[in-house]
Parts: sequence; C-alpha cells; structure tokens
Amino acid sequence: MMIIVQILIIAIAVIVTAAVLPGIQIKSFWTAVLVAIVLGLLNYFVSPVMVFLSIPITVVTFGLFLFVINALIILLASAIVGGFRVDGFWWALIFSIVLSFVTYLLEAILMPQAS
Repeated sequence: MMIIVQILIIAIAVIVTAAVLPGIQIKSFWTAVLVAIVLGLLNYFVSPVMVFLSIPITVVTFGLFLFVINALIILLASAIVGGFRVDGFWWALIFSIVLSFVTYLLEAILMPQAS
C-alpha cells in the first residue's frame, strides 16, 4: 500500500514541478503517474549501473556528477513516456533538483511519520 502512496506523491510532485518549470510539459495526471513509475524503475535498474560505471568521474567531481546521472535518467524517462517532454539537458537537471525538493516537502506534509 505504501508504494502506491509513494507513486501518487511523486506523480503530484511531477505535476507541480512541471507547472513551475516552463521547459517541462506533462499531458495529464495519468501521464504523471506513469512518469513516477518509470522513474522508479529507471532509478532501481539503470541508475546503479550508471553510478558504478562513473565512479572515477564522480570522485573527481566530489559527487556532482550524480546530478548529471539524474538528468540523464529524466531524459530517458522523457523518451520512454509519451506525453512527458523535457526541453533539454539543463531543464532535466533543474527538473531533477526541483522534483527532489517538492517530493521531500510533500512526503513531510502527507507522511510525517516516514520523514
């Protein structure tokens, strides 16, 4: 049950973030739910491989390269999900940062015991 709540929170965060950033377009709430699911799957399966392969550059950049990996995951999700469009790398980078912040706020408000 908690995974459904988590997906819905992330979907709401995707909608809020897309409304704030002009470089991000989302078609509907169901598209946002699909984006939340795809981002979860990509972060579970693809992100660890990318992090492992980029350990040297991540160490040299003191971890800042992880932001690049997050942006690439967002761009990959944009390519997979129809109705979700990101206008470039920089928008994906900003989207990942703002999405993390909005998700954190929503979780703190809606699920205070988990925070």
